[in-house]
Formats: sequence, C-alpha cells, structure tokens
Amino acid sequence: MDIKVIAFDADDTLWVNEPYFRQSEEQFCALLGEYASRHELERELLKIEIENLALYGYGIKGFVLSMIETAIKVSGKTINADVIEKIIDLGKQMLNQPIELLEGVKEVLESLKDKYRLVVATKGDLLDQERKLRRSGLGPYFHHIEIMSEKDDANYLKLIKHLDIQPQELLMVGNSLKSDILPVLNIGGHAIHVPYHITWVHEQIEDGIDNERFKSLQHISEILTYL
Repeated sequence: MDIKVIAFDADDTLWVNEPYFRQSEEQFCALLGEYASRHELERELLKIEIENLALYGYGIKGFVLSMIETAIKVSGKTINADVIEKIIDLGKQMLNQPIELLEGVKEVLESLKDKYRLVVATKGDLLDQERKLRRSGLGPYFHHIEIMSEKDDANYLKLIKHLDIQPQELLMVGNSLKSDILPVLNIGGHAIHVPYHITWVHEQIEDGIDNERFKSLQHISEILTYL
C-alpha cells in the first residue's frame, strides 16, 4: 500500500456517540408509553428519521425534530407541551455530553501523526461535530477536518481532490460499513473497519465485503500492527 493519508470517522470510531442516541430513545419511549408500545414507537421514530434525513441531515438536532414529529403523530396531535419540552431537553443533554474517547485512539494518533497526514472524515451537524472535536482535544493531530452532509462516492472524491492525492493513497478507518467503507472501496481507496458494539440500523448492511483493499480489525490499536 502506498498510503499517504489516513482518514478517521469520528462518532463511534474516535469517541462514544451511538449509546447517547439509544439512551435518549429509551427515555422518549417511556415518555410516550401511553400512546404506543416501545416497539411501535421505535419503528415509527426510525421511519420518520430516515424520511427526514434529506431535510435535516444527520445529527442530534434532526433526531430531536424527528422525535417531536413522532410524538405529534402517535398522539394524534394531542401531545402535551410539557412532553415536547422534555424531548427538547433530551436533545440538549445529548449536545452537552462530555466527550469519551474510545480506548487506544490517542495512542494510535500519536504513533501515526508523523508518518501520515491524518484527517477526520465524518458526517453530521457542522456545529455539533466541530464542538465535539474541540472538546475531544484531538484537533492538533489532524491535518484537515471534513464534515460531510453524506458519505458517498462523490464526497470522498471531493476530499481526495482537496488533499491532492490519488484514491489508492487514502486509507479510511471507521465503524460503519455503509458510510466509511463501501464508498471508499468504490473509488479505489483502502478501508479498515473497526466495529462498534452498537450500530444504527440505517448504517447496517447485510452482505459481507470481499475486497483486497479492505480489512476488518477488532480494535483500533491493531491498525499499528497492520500498517
């Protein structure tokens, strides 16, 4: 491999993220328990979230708006304003969560920073992702920060052009096969999958990946041995 740039996903690759969504979803279902079962609420929320992605994009703010829309729908537009306020508070709590780095992240970045150009390639709300990166203390390790509205082939190609490299000179590291791995392989780059124990349903794929430029590792620290 002729790797010049290593790109890292942020949420659930560098720091904890998805568990906060699941905790808020549990509290949301408890708030709306008189209107539907937990399974029905989770199903309706997921449906509305996915429908709203094109409008709100990814992140906490879109999640909160989708919870409010779900509450209005399942209650037949009778939901109390106090419940809406509690849903908004759930979102604020998520936005104010302390950043919990995943084990081994800082050591890996420290080891790689003088050998490769390191970048963050993530998606989500611009303000929130910038805030999390600042709170993480990891900013000095990275040559460039790319916050995408969607992680697809076209946006990865834009990133490669901006970095002035060839696709085969990029290695992407992330926890989502759908967003972090497949698009990079599609354009000719290398990709390492480091799974996280919780993955949003929308980010899951059913088929396995058979590609010589793909590697699955169990822990981010294994990257050092692999390279």
